[in-house]
Amino acid sequence: MGSGLETEEQAQAPVRDEAAEFGARHAELAQGYGGGGDPDDPAMVQAMQMVLHIPKADPPARSSLLAAAAAAAVAVCLDPRSGPGGEWEPRYLAWKRSRIRKVARRARGAQWAAAAAVDGVSVEVDGAQARAFVPGPVGEIDQRIRKLQIGGTDLDHDEPGPADPSLPVLWVNAALAMSVGKAAAQVGHASMLLAGALPVHEAAAWAGREFRCAVRDADEQQWAALVAEVTAGRAVAVRDAGFTEVAPGSMTVIAVPPRP
Repeated sequence: MGSGLETEEQAQAPVRDEAAEFGARHAELAQGYGGGGDPDDPAMVQAMQMVLHIPKADPPARSSLLAAAAAAAVAVCLDPRSGPGGEWEPRYLAWKRSRIRKVARRARGAQWAAAAAVDGVSVEVDGAQARAFVPGPVGEIDQRIRKLQIGGTDLDHDEPGPADPSLPVLWVNAALAMSVGKAAAQVGHASMLLAGALPVHEAAAWAGREFRCAVRDADEQQWAALVAEVTAGRAVAVRDAGFTEVAPGSMTVIAVPPRP
């Protein structure tokens, strides 16, 4: 049994206020992102790299892989290491306050194992795995990530059924026919927007569930109803800059928080 007495080191150690620390990270995210434009040097353009684990044999369900990617992206943003004084803070803020970009790559086998050693957060959803990395300049991407293929592999659309009503749902605009890599970047944007839009206590509760969410495709009729939810302020939408695959200003994903 312990003595019940504090050591001198314990008595002098600062007491962490984890709620306040999370609140500071959330406040930064809630300010929105972008606005800083691109640097003159293309090599210094900021991007968050993401890697999707897509084995050749028994690949994951597309919806589960996208849910893992969405959770990993927001987890990096709200990780204590991205907060004030954290080791990731300078790289995270340089990206967040510039023009936001995400780049999704694919990996399998040894490539996936090597990627796990690079600073970031991995998430698994129903057997599907994705990792989001601490952002940085595109000219300084870790070689273990740079060599991974950006395109070339896609996954069939699946029908996972109704989402858990206790989870946020990220609805993907099916009419845009985005590749899995493009969709992964877009749901990553959506999870960030949603976390920033939520009251801090709800965002903290979501963090306690490791940012678990559901990803579903929305047909034309569903999409029209979702746009109405955005107009009413009950959902948040991602509008793409149009660098790849879709036209500038396209609404790609709508994130709907769980209803009470």
